[in-house]
Amino acid sequence: MTTLYEFQAERLDGRQQDLADYRGKVLLVVNVASECGFTPQYQGLQALQDDYAEQGFRVLGFPCNQFGGQEPGGPEAIAEFCSSRFGVNFPMFAKIEVNGGDAHPVYRFLKEAAPGALGTTAIKWNFTKFLLGRDGRVIDRFAPSTRPEALRTAIEKALAEHAGG
Repeated sequence: MTTLYEFQAERLDGRQQDLADYRGKVLLVVNVASECGFTPQYQGLQALQDDYAEQGFRVLGFPCNQFGGQEPGGPEAIAEFCSSRFGVNFPMFAKIEVNGGDAHPVYRFLKEAAPGALGTTAIKWNFTKFLLGRDGRVIDRFAPSTRPEALRTAIEKALAEHAGG
């Protein structure tokens, strides 16, 4: 069975990141955008990163411009916006597509592992969230409207299930 660890993704700074580097971490993978009504969720995502990082948790942000053109900037603009507006220090990746024929392999994997409502696989909007366990497998998928703070119980459960494992 496929896990997230079998993929690579380009970081915002252009470096290739082997996602196996996150082996043993609980991950929250989120497609993000700078000009979306849900953009203030960056603050909550950073709070989760701050609160749980020492326990082995990481947020991974994947900018996407497929929904209303809400991530129009290039890598430098995205990095500057996230840092200056929300103090984001979690890993940010290069802008990708999450739906369609050019969907990034990471998102093909996530959507297949955790279909959305009524079994649809398409990402509906920015800030769709996927929680993955320390084994690199998807635990759950959360709608864009699910606020980051609402994920604390699920994150704590995932952190506890395989603590030290």
